[in-house]
Parts: sequence; structure tokens; C-alpha cells
Amino acid sequence: MTALSSIAMSAYTDLVRLLKDDAVSDSEGKPTLKQRGEKAYWYAARRVGTEMRFFYIGEDGAETRARIDQIEALRATAKERQAERSRLVRLLRAEGMTPTDRATGSILSALAGAGTFRLGGTIVGTNAFRLYEGELGIRLPLGGVANTGDIDIAQFEKLSLALEDQVDPGLAETFSTLKFDPVPGLDPARIWRWAQGGSGQLVEFLTPAFGEETIRDLPALGVNAQALNYLSFLIAEPIHAAAIYRSGVLVQVPRPEKFAIHKLIIADRRREDAGNLKSSKDREQAAFLIEVLADDRPDDLRRAYATAMNVGPRCREHIANSLTRMPDTRSVLNGL
Repeated sequence: MTALSSIAMSAYTDLVRLLKDDAVSDSEGKPTLKQRGEKAYWYAARRVGTEMRFFYIGEDGAETRARIDQIEALRATAKERQAERSRLVRLLRAEGMTPTDRATGSILSALAGAGTFRLGGTIVGTNAFRLYEGELGIRLPLGGVANTGDIDIAQFEKLSLALEDQVDPGLAETFSTLKFDPVPGLDPARIWRWAQGGSGQLVEFLTPAFGEETIRDLPALGVNAQALNYLSFLIAEPIHAAAIYRSGVLVQVPRPEKFAIHKLIIADRRREDAGNLKSSKDREQAAFLIEVLADDRPDDLRRAYATAMNVGPRCREHIANSLTRMPDTRSVLNGL
């Protein structure tokens, strides 16, 4: 393992902070707090034609409130922050941090511009793994363990309904602009995958299932999604990350300790027709992250492991089956 320099770590932290500042300052309108069940969310309220529209800013919390309190100051320094973000990205590249490739970066930028991540979309799968470099302060392994042509985005169905806001432009329009075509499924009217001709890029939308794994609606994103069990554990309490592309792209990813444990679950769930390569990659990613986190964030890793083990007997069985093939990783987890 090779650690990133303290200069790179500081630059990455600053880049994420500036991107989060921009996310608030770009929300034109009066900040308004709305209660949705047990949670509260901030919106920018502004008149569009004869109607008032509410554009989602973020979940209520000390960090969001602090940024909203500074919103005028943030708007006044937008150009300076743009220049500083570009400088930080150049610095991170010079320090050896892995940039997001052009094809993936252009897609993430377009999705972010439409509001996908602002509205709770969370990148899962190998593209999330690739974005942990700055969060963990360590260079990720290259090669097959970090290679993918897929971008998987998950969102809670209940959150999608509760927000009462939508991406703009619609994702169908965004994908059309990027030369993506819908991939038809059993029901042609319910699209949850798009493929880009030539590049081989595939974007898929997912949502947690609590039983039957069917196709569900995500109204905030304007797409359908494949529901999957155990996904709720993964995408609860996501964190922000910066994709190193242009002057930085703000996205959401799962917490790394949850990602690591979830990989143990899905490695055992892979269908036979998916082949062994994906399961092997799942285990490699889990092993790498667990080794890093056991040294750097053992309490977080211990908590995620305990939470997963309490999900239910089937979840414990999946984890146990994966760990029988990973004795070193099992020893690390047992030693927490």
C-alpha cells in the first residue's frame, strides 16, 4: 500500500469542501426548511412562471445550516472558488492521485449537473471503489480489481418520493445527449439501464428491496430501478466524494466500511451465469478495504460488520461463505 502525501490529502479535503460550498451557493432562491416525516430537508424556493418551485439542497444538519448562513458570501466568491478548484485538481494530479477517465468523468459531470447526486443518487460498485482514494488517503490497486465499464447509481425509493423535486434536465434527455440508448428489459416501458454505443459504458439504476427484487420507480431521478436486497445497508448514510475530472465533480458514495462488508455479501450472491470473475473482484475489493480500514478506522469497520451481522441469518450466511475463501480477511475482522 502507498499512502497519499499530506499535501494531497489536504488538497482533496479542500476540493470536497469547495464543491459542497458550490452545491449550496448555486441553489437560486430563498432557503426554506420542510419537514418530511421524521426528517427535515432544505430547499431553495423560487417562482417559476406562476408557481413556486422548491429545489432540494440537502438534509437538515449543522453543516448544511452553516453553509446556508453563508450563502451570500459564497455566491460573491464563486469565481475565486472555481479557480481554486482547478488549482487543487492540478495539484492532486501532480501528487499522483488517480484521475477519473474522460468517458466516466463526462457522464458523472452530466449526471451531477442534472441534480442526480444532489437528489440522493449514490454511486455504488467499482466506480465507488475508485473514488475512495482521496477519502482513505491511499493509492488504490490498479488492474482488474478497479476496472469497470459500468456506472451503478442507487437511491432509496422512499427518499425519491419524499423530496418532491426532480432532475433537470431529465435523465432521458441527458443520456440522449451523451449518445446513450435505453437497454430494453422484460417490460419495455420500464427502463433502468442505458448503454453508450462505442465506449461500452453502461449506466444502471438500483434501489433497495426488502423482499421481492422487482423494478421500481424513482420519481426524483425520473427513471426506473432494479430493486436489490441488502442495498439498504450499503447506501444508508452516504458520504460526498470528488471525482478528479476538470475542476472536480461532487458525487455521493457509500461509506467505505459499508462498501467493504457489502462486497462480502454480494460476492456470495452472484449468480452462476455471472461467472466467477465478478465474485473474485468483489472479494479483492473487500479484502483491500478491510485491511486499510482495520488500521485506520477500526471502530467504523467494527460497527459496519456488526450492523451487517444483525441484518438477518441469510446476510450472515453470505458473509460467512465469502470469508471461508478469505482466511486472512476473516482473521482481521475477528481481531477487531
